[in-house]
Amino acid sequence: MGEIRSVDVTPPRTDHEPTSTPVLRAEAVLLDLDGTLIDSTEALRRSWTTWAIEQELTQQDFARVLGHGLTSAAIVAALVPPERIAAAQARIDELEVEDVAGIVALPGAQAFVSSLPAGRWTIVTSGNRAVAGARLRAAGLPVPDTLVSADDVRNGKPDPEPYLLGAKRLGIPPERCVVVEDAPAGLAAARAAGMATIAVTTHYERAELDADLVVEDLQNVRVEVDGDDLSIAVADGA
Repeated sequence: MGEIRSVDVTPPRTDHEPTSTPVLRAEAVLLDLDGTLIDSTEALRRSWTTWAIEQELTQQDFARVLGHGLTSAAIVAALVPPERIAAAQARIDELEVEDVAGIVALPGAQAFVSSLPAGRWTIVTSGNRAVAGARLRAAGLPVPDTLVSADDVRNGKPDPEPYLLGAKRLGIPPERCVVVEDAPAGLAAARAAGMATIAVTTHYERAELDADLVVEDLQNVRVEVDGDDLSIAVADGA
C-alpha cells in the first residue's frame, strides 16, 4: 500500500510517553452501509432465505459463494443459470426492498453522520440504490444524493472502483478521504483506492480487519471540523 498522507499516527511510545490513538485527517468520509451504519442482519436473512427456497437452492449452495460485502448480483450470478439471472435478481431486489422490519441504525451511527458537514460524506454500498434507500429510511438515516450503489459500478468491492467513484462524486481527492467499513473486502477496496480506513467490529474480529483505526462501533468516534479539514479519532477515555 502506498503512503496515505491523510493519516497522522503518533510515534511509538517510550517508557516515559503516554499512549495515544491515531488521528485521521481528511476532507471527506465514505461509509459502507450494512454492518457499518445499520443492522440489517435479520432482514437480509429473511429475504435471502425466501429467495433460496423459491430458487430451490440448498444451504450448501450458498456456503460456497457467500461473502460479506459481495453484491447481490454477484451472488445471484454464481447460484442460478444464466437464463434465470435477470428474473432471480429482480426477485431478490423486490424482497429486500419490501422487508425492512427490524432494521435499525447501529450505535453511534446517527450522531457520527450528523457530525459530518453536508457534501463531505457519502455512502458506498454493495447493495443497489432502491434497497439502500429503503434501509436508510427504515433506520432513520439520511439518503445522500451522492450515494454509490451496485447500480453505479462495473466492479464491486474489493475492487477500488466504488470508493473512487464516491470520492469523485464528492469532488475530493481519494487520498483525502477516510473510509468506514466492517468487512475485509471493503477495507481492501479502500486501501486500493489510496484512502485511510476505520473498521468497526460488527461482523469480524479485530485481527481480521486491516485498518488504520479499529473500533467496536461509532459511538466514541469523534469528528472535529476545521475549515476543509476533518480530524477523526476515538474520544479520550473510550
